[in-house]
Amino acid sequence: MSTEIAPLPAVTRSIRNPVLTGFHPDPSILRVGDDYYLATSTFEWYPGVGIHHSRDLVHWRPLGGIVTERRLLDLRGCGDSNGVWAPDLTWHDGLFHLVYSDVASFASGYWDPQNYLTTAPDIGGPWSDPVKLHAHGFDAALFHDTDGSTWLLSLSADWRPGRDRFGGIEIQRYDRERGRLVGEARIIFHGTSAGLTEGPHLYRRDGWYWLVTAEGGTSWKHQVTVARSRHLFGPYLADPRGPLLTSAGRPDLRLQKAGHGCLVETQQGDWYLAHLVARPYSPLGNCVLGRETAIQRVDWPAGQWPTVPGRVPADTVAAPDLPAHPWPEEPATDHFDGPTLSARWSTLRRPAGDDWLDLSARPSHLRLHGGQSPVGRQTPSLVARRVGAERCVLETVVEFDPADHRQLAGVTAYYNTTNWHHLYLTRADDGRRVLELLSCDRGRRTAYPELTVDAGDGARVGLRARFDGPVVRFGYDLGDGWRDLPVDLDATILSDEHAALVVDGEPAAWGFTGAFLGLWVQDLGGDGGYADFDHATYRQE
Repeated sequence: MSTEIAPLPAVTRSIRNPVLTGFHPDPSILRVGDDYYLATSTFEWYPGVGIHHSRDLVHWRPLGGIVTERRLLDLRGCGDSNGVWAPDLTWHDGLFHLVYSDVASFASGYWDPQNYLTTAPDIGGPWSDPVKLHAHGFDAALFHDTDGSTWLLSLSADWRPGRDRFGGIEIQRYDRERGRLVGEARIIFHGTSAGLTEGPHLYRRDGWYWLVTAEGGTSWKHQVTVARSRHLFGPYLADPRGPLLTSAGRPDLRLQKAGHGCLVETQQGDWYLAHLVARPYSPLGNCVLGRETAIQRVDWPAGQWPTVPGRVPADTVAAPDLPAHPWPEEPATDHFDGPTLSARWSTLRRPAGDDWLDLSARPSHLRLHGGQSPVGRQTPSLVARRVGAERCVLETVVEFDPADHRQLAGVTAYYNTTNWHHLYLTRADDGRRVLELLSCDRGRRTAYPELTVDAGDGARVGLRARFDGPVVRFGYDLGDGWRDLPVDLDATILSDEHAALVVDGEPAAWGFTGAFLGLWVQDLGGDGGYADFDHATYRQE
């Protein structure tokens, strides 16, 4: 079925924030002709670099992701919240240019942030083999100047004890013809007193170079800072009025953590800012939905500083004067009829390849061959989708004949390797096929043997995972209707705030993603176990 529909006449309407709900942080926004694209961070999940498409800044459809192959990115062994950080998408000389950081660590003052560049004539690819850039720092981005030159910007990280790890924003020329960085790297901006300066984007307008950065860290003190200079290499003066956007000091706002912004100009010359936000379940509480993407209107008179009304994130924003362009609604139920996974699904640490995921072996079924345990970081078998609302549910029907206790298949409410809830089918020691529930909170597992259910010999079992605000509930259907397990599980452990752990001032664990609902199969003995999922239904309630 075609995803195109005829554009509707422009009417007065609003952008409702966040425009991308659930885990979609660090947006890079780009317009090419009449098409708008948002690229967002994906960390340890494939496809890497999430892409959404719009024609009016109001309605967005997922296109999946750009980094779909190990040729472009290898996440085997990737730590929690490592992997793809803050991609940057630009258009120049008839090509999309994507820069992305593959961050390998954030322990003891180190990041190991290798940056790559890939290009394509179309957003759907094919994407070129990646060019290996420097590893000076993460959040790398390209700037194409009016003289035809191209420059790479990034954080300049400083690993030395006692130094500012956010050592400033650096710039270095990229030679497109030779496919390499040339010349020296220069620091052009050390940031403001907000500190933690990162996420650079550079623009040229009205005789000025405008540098947009993220500051204050990616939590409650996050902000978007703008600085300008008459010269590419500076000096850059920050807007004396303060940040372009922040929600710091305003716990009453629905949208928190406002920061990490990127500007785009419409066909009519209006400006908008895409930026990340989060929606805590209580004032400055846990953000189970992760960091999301919002859009604000920007007032930018010629030669003057850009301004967002009130300098705070608004829930609704006047949309540009463009023809409305809604996309066909996504069906609630995925029957797994296509040759590839829907763009709504993600896979953990390995691409959706036929070595473990099969949509053809059995028509209208998703076959998942079992993978590693929850702590395994090489070959897990988890297919999941982002939780986009406080109240939502995932239902599926699975056919699974486990050989023993080493084989498990079911549904999960998942954050990372140490924080999850899992309802699964397995085989008990007495030979019965049973449903069991297991939770993990910062690596500490809790079993619920009193809730074990005899699943009988029926081929098909319905499984359900539901988010109800701060609570997760699981249910099952053995052919005689849905029943809930009588336990309320803590949904707030599936959040950035809960995942983060600092020991003696150093991050021992970090949280940059968000909650997922997924289909999870484990074959801990490597005996070839697999499960068939007939369908999966996701609803927001």
